[in-house]
Amino acid sequence: MIKIGDRELPPLILAPLAGISDLPFRMLNRSFGCRFAFAEMISARSLLYQSRQTLKMLSTGPDDRPLGLQFLAEDRDVIRHALSVLKDNTYDIVNLNAACPVEKVTRKGEGAGMLREPRKLRDLLRVMVKSSGIPVTVKIRSGWEGTSVNAREVALYARDAGIAGLFIHGRTREQRYAGAVDYRIIREVKEALDVPVIASGDALSPQLIKKMFDETGCDGVLIARGGFGNPWIFRETEEFLRTGKIQDRPTIGEITETMIVHLGMCCDYHGEARGTTLFRKFFAWYTRSLRGAKPLREKAFHASTKEQMACIIRELRASQESPEPRLCGFSPPEPGTT
Repeated sequence: MIKIGDRELPPLILAPLAGISDLPFRMLNRSFGCRFAFAEMISARSLLYQSRQTLKMLSTGPDDRPLGLQFLAEDRDVIRHALSVLKDNTYDIVNLNAACPVEKVTRKGEGAGMLREPRKLRDLLRVMVKSSGIPVTVKIRSGWEGTSVNAREVALYARDAGIAGLFIHGRTREQRYAGAVDYRIIREVKEALDVPVIASGDALSPQLIKKMFDETGCDGVLIARGGFGNPWIFRETEEFLRTGKIQDRPTIGEITETMIVHLGMCCDYHGEARGTTLFRKFFAWYTRSLRGAKPLREKAFHASTKEQMACIIRELRASQESPEPRLCGFSPPEPGTT
């Protein structure tokens, strides 16, 4: 367990992912061993208006614990207001995102843009620590670009602000999600701080997660892309860290059964039309390692009802179990007919 402020929290953490880490995604992962998750990353400014969409992103439930919340912000008054809105919500930690590499975020000085202004980041974190009733953490990257790897400096400024923990992605903003993860800079940050350090980057398998622990000395690991269409990664990793044994990968029956459950959760939560549309990307992730699944992925991206998507999932299972699968009745429209 990791002690962040006054909270005892598990070391394997489901990352805050905009457009992905909604309540159904979190609860599905929790059913497979995820014990600590973040809600979707949200803009602190969006809480000024309390739009229906933003409030829905904040929705949770009694079994969705422990739970973290991550903000994008660069303005002190905005972050104060956002934290005041959350006074009645039950979260275990709040995190400031100083790592998002997307240009529409960084050009506003948010996300990884804050790595170029460590003092401004420190001052904003001080406001958060003073205004928040729960532990404050921050997520950073190794630096803005290869010639300005300043994670240790940024981490020390964040420590001076009173943070209770630090998350670090071992790539620069310039790298985004490509190239090698810098384990060395994560270790340097860990050695410089006396608060928990949670590492991020290429946590794609139990073996790579163990490598992160071993090479950096980090206290925890943030799982992002490794959990896309792979909720089994949490229980598999815990088993591997405990015994050194790799569990058998799920069968096609287990995969498709999980897909059906996830689809149902999406539709129950978002409504059938939106839930089916949102599930399309998950279909692609669940099937990325399955041989011969490409035509069905293309078909799934045209499904518009729950039954159409479920039919394609059943066809997927049949195609993997039999050389002559029974085809479902749904076919995507011909090009140019929509």
